[in-house]
Amino acid sequence: MLSIEDNPEWNPLLQEEFEELLPKISPDGQWMAYVSDETGEAQVYVRPFPEVDKGKRQVSTSGGSSPLWSPDGRELFYRNGDSVMAVQMGPDLKFGTPKKLFSGTYDVPYEVDFSRQTMWDISPDGKRFLMLKLVGTGDDKSTSPVPRKINIVLNWFEELKKRVPVD
Repeated sequence: MLSIEDNPEWNPLLQEEFEELLPKISPDGQWMAYVSDETGEAQVYVRPFPEVDKGKRQVSTSGGSSPLWSPDGRELFYRNGDSVMAVQMGPDLKFGTPKKLFSGTYDVPYEVDFSRQTMWDISPDGKRFLMLKLVGTGDDKSTSPVPRKINIVLNWFEELKKRVPVD
């Protein structure tokens, strides 16, 4: 944690020997979800925030990554392989049983150096997820990304005026 005051001082929240990454603060600012490999595989945990030493709860049960809070903070989502999981949160670090919402080959590129980033998000109304869909090479079972083409239009309004004349 780094203060934004005049003289910022680096203050590590977690000082354990395990890899801990992808922290997400709950909408109410009281909880921090993160991923840790302390069990030997990546799991999702939640702690009080900013007093992280006042308890810890493992949320995922069979692996987890990329935690994401619902906009109202009552639900925590995370990835487990190709599945998106949801867990209801009650008071005092009490969580329900994780439930699978859906599965799909969405991009969470752990093979490259994006593993410390969350590659998905939820809409402000909590009704939709934004995820990158892997594009196959033609084989339905393939999840190999293919090069994508991006068109950049300079002077967009001028181009629009040429294509859609207004009388």
